[in-house]
Amino acid sequence: MSIIIENEYEAKTLEGYEAIIEEIVEAALDYEAFPYECQVSVTLVDNETIHEINREYRDIDRPTDVLSFPALEYEAAGDFDWIEGAGVDICDPESGEIVLGDIMISMDKVEEQAKEYGHSEKREFAFLIAHSMLHLMGYDHMEEDERIVMEKKQEEILQSKGYTRD
Repeated sequence: MSIIIENEYEAKTLEGYEAIIEEIVEAALDYEAFPYECQVSVTLVDNETIHEINREYRDIDRPTDVLSFPALEYEAAGDFDWIEGAGVDICDPESGEIVLGDIMISMDKVEEQAKEYGHSEKREFAFLIAHSMLHLMGYDHMEEDERIVMEKKQEEILQSKGYTRD
């Protein structure tokens, strides 16, 4: 597994952020029993940057906490059976790993939301990674039943690594 981490955030960065990324990406892949070697990209940005990307790619004129850009299209969330026959176009040509996609996190929002929800910045950061990893594996929360499934999975991934709402 390869995790490409880019820190474009110029203010003080969360201590241990790289270890949290690695821990939660791996926990999410294990939780979903993702059976292949894969690659994930995580970029840390500020509100201004994520606002620009939201405006350009999603026609949303505000910053959000996280953006997920899945590289794969799933018929069913968490169903990876089709990948074996998909061919090399879903793989990084250098590593041969399946490219799951990109995650972009606003570190400004991590700080804001941790205060708002009354838990640590590390827990908020871990939550956003878990949330995005589920998006990269085909999950969504547009419908109520999808939201319930996704929230349960997020919480179980976080609890498995000790990130609780305290």
